[in-house]
Amino acid sequence: MNRPLTSELISQLHSGALTARQLVESSLNRISELNGTLNAFVAVDAEGALTRADEIDQKRKSGKPLGRLAGLPMGVKDNMCTLGMPTTCGSRMLQNFRPPYDAHVIERLKAEDAIIVGKLNQDEFAMGSSTETSIFGPSRNPWNTACTAGGSSGGSAVAVSSGMVPLALGSDTGGSIRQPASFCGVTGMKPTYGRVSRYGLVAYASSLDQIGPLAGDAEGAALLLECIAGHDKRDSTSLPLERPAWTTELSQPLKGLRIGIADEYFTEGLDAEVEQSVREALKVFEAAGAVVKPVSLPHSKYAVATYYLIACSEASSNLARYDGIHYGHRADKFTDLVDLYCQSRGEGFGEEVKRRIMLGTYALSAGYYDAYYLKALKVRRRIREDFDQAFASVDVIAGPVAPTAAFRLGEKLNDPLAMYLGDIYTISTNLAGLPGISVPCGFTSAKLPIGLQLQAPILEESRLLRLAHQFQQTTNWHRETPA
Repeated sequence: MNRPLTSELISQLHSGALTARQLVESSLNRISELNGTLNAFVAVDAEGALTRADEIDQKRKSGKPLGRLAGLPMGVKDNMCTLGMPTTCGSRMLQNFRPPYDAHVIERLKAEDAIIVGKLNQDEFAMGSSTETSIFGPSRNPWNTACTAGGSSGGSAVAVSSGMVPLALGSDTGGSIRQPASFCGVTGMKPTYGRVSRYGLVAYASSLDQIGPLAGDAEGAALLLECIAGHDKRDSTSLPLERPAWTTELSQPLKGLRIGIADEYFTEGLDAEVEQSVREALKVFEAAGAVVKPVSLPHSKYAVATYYLIACSEASSNLARYDGIHYGHRADKFTDLVDLYCQSRGEGFGEEVKRRIMLGTYALSAGYYDAYYLKALKVRRRIREDFDQAFASVDVIAGPVAPTAAFRLGEKLNDPLAMYLGDIYTISTNLAGLPGISVPCGFTSAKLPIGLQLQAPILEESRLLRLAHQFQQTTNWHRETPA
């Protein structure tokens, strides 16, 4: 069975073969049928979605101008502020929080007449690679419910893969869009840092976080990215750039495009089936006229250590605001102000979040700052320089998204190092601020999806989307649907 792609649904809405209400009802029915097993949505606004669908249908009948996402149901990761809906970040700390405003990306979606059906499951405060740290329990992979959906945007990938919604938003701090997209067999993109405003995104690591699209194919991802990208003066890191028309560039020829292959991405620990699928995908590009050549990223071996020092340090600072005073969880029993802080934070945060706060606090502490955090910043610069040198001779870099396909739930939960090492191929993209995309490129013998990762220089999302789109014109991996 093939799930309908975004472009097909838009065509049916335009032609009148489908109404927004019918599409939203179908989405809600699918959620009702599957969410009890897959646990993708943690909050659903059925009444609000149907009301909005009726408004859009009426708008279409009256001939009024419509947004580019008019009538499409969408899910949003639960770390993006939504007016009138909960935003919990998968944490007890924010279990009852309802933001008084919309995030910038939510404003953009509403302006384009998208219909936000609900909020999607994630690792607590986006800290995890399996969605197992969520207070709502783990999302399950629709291809095998005994396996993880990936993380931290696991719910977003599951919702698209299982056909609950055609589009979803996730956030990517070290691979949190691309890895679940790979595990669930959908297309997921992390844009250039600053391409999409972080206003209203609950911060994990501010120099690494970036919002991006998940869709059934590259065309859907390009459309959604066009709708949410662009400058926002409320985010000081938002790039003052107009939104490019990526959807109009998808079919530009690939002839002569240079694809780099880094030896560092094909080393010990990479599953043989994953490597074979990635190498087979490269042959598709070569057949389309692209040139594949080797490049080197020598400092990538330090990426995991560098990332976890920087990300945890920033998390330690960002999460200091949750003190039991202003908002969020507040302990019922405490003796004094310090005890209120301790009890509220101890009860409100889960084990993985506490672990990362403590790691970050230690790295920033007097006497250790130079040895850890400052050194990590210097290595981060070296990692960026590796990419700069590689992109002097190639246009994109290709490789696997993760060392393996989806692993079993519980397999790595008590082994943080093993979990962290699963991000080895994705975190460099965030450290360097680059755009990256995950594209379905095959399956393991156990019928679990495999993703191909493509990375490009800063602001070159067009190259990634073109490659992904044309790969999907000659392959059908993205059209495969879990039973």
